[in-house]
Amino acid sequence: MGSHLVLVVDDEEAVCDIIVDALHLAGYRTLRAGDGASALTITRDQQPDLVILDVNMPHMTGFEVLERMRQAGIMTPIILLTARHSREDTVTGLRLGADDYVKKPFGLEELLLRVAAVLKRTSGTNDEVVLLCGVVKMNLDVHQVTVRDEVVELSATEFRLLRYLMENKNRVVSKQQILDAVWGIDFDSNTTVVETFVSYLRKKLDHQGDQFLITVRGVGFKIVDPKKIE
Repeated sequence: MGSHLVLVVDDEEAVCDIIVDALHLAGYRTLRAGDGASALTITRDQQPDLVILDVNMPHMTGFEVLERMRQAGIMTPIILLTARHSREDTVTGLRLGADDYVKKPFGLEELLLRVAAVLKRTSGTNDEVVLLCGVVKMNLDVHQVTVRDEVVELSATEFRLLRYLMENKNRVVSKQQILDAVWGIDFDSNTTVVETFVSYLRKKLDHQGDQFLITVRGVGFKIVDPKKIE
């Protein structure tokens, strides 16, 4: 745990102080930033293992920071802090590539649990090194996905979704099972975040007529070896 470096981004200095102190007590190393521009620079230069990012900041919101990071190919795990309680804002953050979110006001114990959970999911410490589905190969050790030996760039969320589907290859998993396993959040079943990310994966994986990701209408989704499709 002590080797993990966490960047805390919040324009409220007092909030930064509290989070940084809690992280230090839990054994993490920390960096801090008071605005979005600084957060982008520090993330690019210092390459933290995780970013805790406030949404409601002046000049550049957390959503904008997140979007710029992902557009620049920075896939550092991100936990959003938000005082907004609307489901649309939550889905927006996850769709942009956030790994988790915590609503303000929050308990420090909850935040530390979320930090530990995200780092565990994204640190690559896995017993099983490779998952296979036809020509799709997922190397958990190096956090890399290839299709016919060509590397496919995935966001952290896309990678987690694909891993969950490949771990359940040829089995239909429900939308709620995916939400629980990939996002760890109890969403209203009307959210379209799963369909959105499945469509992202389809565009990146389905080539040369192959069809890996199958929608079972009214039930859920599954990934299959294309050779099994009749």
